[in-house]
Amino acid sequence: MRGIGFYFFVFGALCVTAGMGWGIEMAISGDHRLAGAHAHLNLVGWVTMGLFGIYYTLTPRAAASGLAKIHLALAVAGVVVMVPGIAIAIQGGTEALAAAGSMLTAASMLVFLYTLFRNGLGQPA
Repeated sequence: MRGIGFYFFVFGALCVTAGMGWGIEMAISGDHRLAGAHAHLNLVGWVTMGLFGIYYTLTPRAAASGLAKIHLALAVAGVVVMVPGIAIAIQGGTEALAAAGSMLTAASMLVFLYTLFRNGLGQPA
């Protein structure tokens, strides 16, 4: 089934695949300056998205809500903006994108907290 949980997992799998490639590139080159951005891609992009995907798969009522789509959009936007923003900041550029992405990611987590308290975990008994 390709519900909202599936889309969280697809994005997470894309993030971890990119993160692995980036990690291999850093190891081969010996240049680990962007390790912080790499870590955020793997942690927020893979682990967090995977956990969200599990939650929505286990809690169909939450997955069926329109708020789940907003949550997905905020979560994806957060990673897409934050990770390059961290890389730019590490290289001496502005921190604006990192900050904006962090705010989107925090907003995503607030939506998740609301969803969790509203729907609980798993199917109702």
